[in-house]
Amino acid sequence: MSILVTGGAGFIGSHLCRALLAQGEKVVVLDDLSTGNLGNLEGLEDGKNLQVFVGSVNDVRLVDELVSRADFVYHLASAVGVRLIIDQPVRTIESIVGGTTVVLDACNRYRKPFLLTSTSEVYGKGSKVPFSENDDTVMGPTSTRRWSYACAKALDEFLALAYWVETRLPVTVVRLFNTVGPRQTGQYGMVIPNLVTQALQGKPITVFGDGTQSRCFTHVADIVGALMKLRDCEAARGQVINLGNDQEITILDLAKRIQELTKTNAPIEIIPYDKAYGPGFEDMHRRVPDISKAGNIIGYRPTRGLDLILEDVIAEKRHRLGL
Repeated sequence: MSILVTGGAGFIGSHLCRALLAQGEKVVVLDDLSTGNLGNLEGLEDGKNLQVFVGSVNDVRLVDELVSRADFVYHLASAVGVRLIIDQPVRTIESIVGGTTVVLDACNRYRKPFLLTSTSEVYGKGSKVPFSENDDTVMGPTSTRRWSYACAKALDEFLALAYWVETRLPVTVVRLFNTVGPRQTGQYGMVIPNLVTQALQGKPITVFGDGTQSRCFTHVADIVGALMKLRDCEAARGQVINLGNDQEITILDLAKRIQELTKTNAPIEIIPYDKAYGPGFEDMHRRVPDISKAGNIIGYRPTRGLDLILEDVIAEKRHRLGL
């Protein structure tokens, strides 16, 4: 098959590309390199089964050409990271909604199956835990930039599912919960790469908020395995599916575990949200997925726990830092 991966030079996208190539698929990457990096595809460029196009998903002609030649489209291209979303809200909204509109329009024109990677952020400030795909979403005010990402991704979901309802375009929507692993950058606020790098450099390990907020972290290999299974899963068409890990940890306890695994004397520093992101920042206190639907549809169950995730990230960061 010929598989188009938008955002294929990004963290998750590059892992997906490598796995698809290992299966013998032909892969076409479209990435504007705003948050992706060609280095993530290092060692694959000379392979006859990989083509890389540096360009935007908002480029209608380029997207039309690439979609027309594809058998399946994974749409991962998106603004990512809390820091980028806070600092560049216009780019966030335009790149997400505009890009998805262009890609979906082309997929519908050529009737190409489409998988959208969405986010747990769409649950907003919902307090019902664990989050299930049919739960109500609770968004914050439009005056708070934090929620622009969640609303834009929710609109992406509405649009994809509208194509399914109106034209029966094969679409699948996947909500990802805190995917982590090698090659993830902390540049845009990703917590584990940032904390690991700080610990290895002996700098204060910065925990935003009061540290009692909790998250569930999933190894990118588990996510990629699920994305590949969903490509051929008829039962997933027209569905929203959570992918993540349901093992929960507070950010303060996460920082302590990173201290232990890196064997560092670096102190933990608590930084209030207002100081980290500016006045009025809002966050979800808990974010735990109900992953039973994915289990029922494709037999999904994460196999890599938090310590393995941290060990993989620590090993990669040590290598990159020359430690």
